Amino acid sequence: MSQRKRYLFVCVNRRPDGTPKGSCAARGAEGLHAMLKEMLKARGLVETEVRACTSSCLDTCWAGPTIAVEPDNFFYGRVKESDLGEIVDGLMSGKRVERLVLEPEDFEMPREIRERELALRNKG
Repeated sequence: MSQRKRYLFVCVNRRPDGTPKGSCAARGAEGLHAMLKEMLKARGLVETEVRACTSSCLDTCWAGPTIAVEPDNFFYGRVKESDLGEIVDGLMSGKRVERLVLEPEDFEMPREIRERELALRNKG
C-alpha cells in the first residue's frame, strides 16, 4: 500500500464521566471513526488518498469530536455523523469544510471549563 496524501486523526480519547472538559469518545468519536473509514472505502479513497486513523487526545476536548487533517495542518471540530459526507466530499474536491475548521481560539480551554476543573481539583 502506498503512502496516502492525507491522514485524518480522529481523537477517540475517553476521560472519566463527569470530567468538565469531556472527551471525544464520550461524544461518539469511535462511531464517527468507523463510519468515516467505511465512507472513504466506499468512495475508493483508502488505497492512495486518505487514511482515517484513531488518535489519543488532541487537546481540544471541549470542541470534540475533533479530527486533525494532515499534512494540511488544520482540525475539524464538533464533528457530527451528519458532517461526514461533507468532509469526504471535501477530501475528494480538495476543499475544506470551513464551518467545521477550528479557529485559533478553539484551542484555548474555555474559562468556565477551566474553573470547573480547578474547583474539582481543589475538592480532592
